[in-house]
Amino acid sequence: MAKLPVEEVVERVEAIPAPAKQPDAIEAAALLGTVPEPRMSVTKALELYWGLAKEKTLGKSEDQLRRWEAPRKKAVKNFVAVVGDKEIANITRDDMLDFRQHWLDRIEAGEVTANSPNKDLIHLGVVLKTVNTMKRLGLSLPLGELSFKEGEKLTRPPFSEEWIRTRLLAPGALDRLNGQARALLLGMINTGYRPSEGAALTVDTIRLDCDVPHISIEAEGRQLKSNYARRVIPLTGVSLKAFKQYPEGFPRYRNRATLSAVVNKFLRANGLLETPRHSMYSLRHAFEDRMLAAGIDDRIRRDLFGHRLDRERYGKGASLEHVAELVARIAF
Repeated sequence: MAKLPVEEVVERVEAIPAPAKQPDAIEAAALLGTVPEPRMSVTKALELYWGLAKEKTLGKSEDQLRRWEAPRKKAVKNFVAVVGDKEIANITRDDMLDFRQHWLDRIEAGEVTANSPNKDLIHLGVVLKTVNTMKRLGLSLPLGELSFKEGEKLTRPPFSEEWIRTRLLAPGALDRLNGQARALLLGMINTGYRPSEGAALTVDTIRLDCDVPHISIEAEGRQLKSNYARRVIPLTGVSLKAFKQYPEGFPRYRNRATLSAVVNKFLRANGLLETPRHSMYSLRHAFEDRMLAAGIDDRIRRDLFGHRLDRERYGKGASLEHVAELVARIAF
């Protein structure tokens, strides 16, 4: 305001409402530029972050968006609960160390593993750094060297071939599981798709009326896990039979994160988990082990799984017909 021409300052003064010859203090502050600059709290930063990180959510389905937002909301909520909804410009190193100590106490109490606090620290840091950069705040945020050392990462063990054959595929074993969930489980046995990929399939991506029946994993109404996840997988054995029952897909589970929970609960309740560490996802590991034991080429295995190849990809890869022949040899 001090740098404006005198005429404009006078215009602003004259524009201040003055009922009963008493200038309106709020209007005066707004017109004369004396309203303090709004401070940005941690929760306000999160509100701004959604718009600033819009490119990260392009193509995500409603459920994918919910699952993407959830850990970021959780991280901010946990920080505010421990430190308070501070202005981000006033966050100190002590605040971050207090937040870290809160998690250390819970780790020592056996309530969580290092994975949980590390995720919170990462997501909180990304939110604050994105807002700091994109809003040109120029802050020096005290976010470094806070993570916890994690132990060996546990992976889901594969189902053995014997277990799949004699327990999961035993007559009547899956009868009490609802039809769509049962078909998705059976479909996974000979394809190794991720549960969310199977649930997202539609009439356009389930292709049965062709020489080689197959499914196509595409970014149809959702975001793929990676650039390598787009692929076609031949349908064989019990997986082909299952998809023939649901050629239009699985609307009950499409773009919803409930399939694995429903299947795992059923398998656990009916004694169909080989060990407590097994889950529906173990079928994906089992399919890869069977391919490996059968000597199927690494390029083909990675193409079927949607994994990155540790070298340059040359050519189109094996034909669908050839891959179908290989998979049929190990299919149930």
